[in-house]
Amino acid sequence: MEIIEENKLEKLLRLAADEPAHRPEFCETLLNSNVFLLGATEQVEAYGHNNLEAGSHIQIQHWQRADGLSVIPFFSSLEVFQKCIDTEQSYLMLPARSLFEMTQGATLFLNPKSKYGKEFLPQEVAQLLTTGISQSPVQRVVEEETKVLLGEPANYPHKMIDSLTQLFAKYRNVNSAYLALMHDKSVDEKPHLIIGIETDGDAKKVITEAGSVAIDTLPKGESIDFYQITENDSGLSEFLLTQIKPFYEKRWGTKLCSTLGSGKA
Repeated sequence: MEIIEENKLEKLLRLAADEPAHRPEFCETLLNSNVFLLGATEQVEAYGHNNLEAGSHIQIQHWQRADGLSVIPFFSSLEVFQKCIDTEQSYLMLPARSLFEMTQGATLFLNPKSKYGKEFLPQEVAQLLTTGISQSPVQRVVEEETKVLLGEPANYPHKMIDSLTQLFAKYRNVNSAYLALMHDKSVDEKPHLIIGIETDGDAKKVITEAGSVAIDTLPKGESIDFYQITENDSGLSEFLLTQIKPFYEKRWGTKLCSTLGSGKA
């Protein structure tokens, strides 16, 4: 049996298939990787690798899914590409970001015919190019003092918390994280989950990625907010720090990283 050694992108694709905590890193790695696709430049029509120069016009081959939808196949490595085709064909290598930019509006498929693959719909590609992740939470700013009811959830979202713990372990600046239930009667009909994150410095990136992970793991019918805990805040920050036991602390993340190999496997 032939064994192909995984590159970083392929490893993250495999991990992300089952664990949402790896999906933000997969997206980041994909956008910074070179990929392979069936196609040729107008100047060269030969089997094998076609060199792509600035300003070149290229022809990209499409495949048809079983339902008739046209997709653009692309591959994480030359080895995976070669295993997925039956005859010699010309191919191009280019940055994944460039591929997404030049094919906006099309559906693409990473590593078709492989055990682990990923389809990218047009709206998902647009999201990747804009935010760097395939699905992004919506930012909400509360500009005036608001009275809310706070407590702890009766139904604990174990899967979501497990995935978020793995995500936070990747960040050295995340000190702790807390889960609570919040009800703002002026906005919501029912209480919703809220996670407070205590960080060193800006928390924008980790909150964006945590929101993406939560979208994939949130219990059905639930909604969630993320909040950066700040010093000298007598409101929500004080409640989380004094009344709620953290579900994540940096020392746990250090142990988790050591066990899992920097949180990547």
